[in-house]
Amino acid sequence: MATIAFIGLGNMGGPMAANLVKAGHTVTGFDLSADSVARFLAAGGKSAKTVAEAVAGAEVVVSMLPEGRHVEAVYGGADGVFAHAGPGTLCIDSSTIAVDTARGVAKLGVDKGFVFVDAPVSGGTGGAAAGTLTFMVGGTAAGFEAAKPFLDKMGKTIVHAGDAGAGQAAKICNNMILGISMIAVCEGFALARKLGLDEQKLFDISSTASGQCWSLTSYCPVPGPVPTSPANRDYAPGFAAAMMLKDLKLAQDVAASAGQTTPLGADAAALYQRFVDAGNAGVDFSGIIRFLEGK
Repeated sequence: MATIAFIGLGNMGGPMAANLVKAGHTVTGFDLSADSVARFLAAGGKSAKTVAEAVAGAEVVVSMLPEGRHVEAVYGGADGVFAHAGPGTLCIDSSTIAVDTARGVAKLGVDKGFVFVDAPVSGGTGGAAAGTLTFMVGGTAAGFEAAKPFLDKMGKTIVHAGDAGAGQAAKICNNMILGISMIAVCEGFALARKLGLDEQKLFDISSTASGQCWSLTSYCPVPGPVPTSPANRDYAPGFAAAMMLKDLKLAQDVAASAGQTTPLGADAAALYQRFVDAGNAGVDFSGIIRFLEGK
């Protein structure tokens, strides 16, 4: 069993850290939210008042943070991981950030003698709680092998995507596909309602026909067909619209820098921007069906 520091105990990080505790590791968490820390303590974890305190003596550092600037500060800042953890410490960042930012933090860490991998996730809060996340890992083969035993306790599918930043590239491409496909599914059901077609009938047909996709079969945006989808909880977020917008913007930024046109990705980003601007930042991203229906 390892001594682990977990930085970022929010809706995703908290359950992930709790699963490491369940696996028998000694986990010390840090978060700016007192409520998040309290939930982690109730799950059997320990707490620290600073990042420096959390990483002191840690063999592994895992982070789940909102944006790239937070990752840069937590790892590279004067009070951060690289300044206070021991050389050789394994660092796993599961935040979703820009590819170049991930590569920059990884280079800084490697130059200072740390083992660093970017390991963003897919699966939402449900997957975080159940330990069934998909991890997309960027880094050296040795870094991936070092990280995998810990990722296995938090996820079901662990894939080495390539060198530093490849995990972020995979996550950004995946979530652009997800955002586009969710809008398509929502438009299909919105049209079905206008045509008087029973929603369950459309689900039964499309889920076994050429319209089949994860947004339909696992996360159906209308109540009923998939009981576990947020549509059955008034679109309480498993993955908030603001987070989808963030990922779609990252996809547009990296597409521009790579010289690749992504017209549907751009349209999806524009639609989610309007949805968020209308006051729906905290609504599940599948709730955009209500916006498309004029509600």
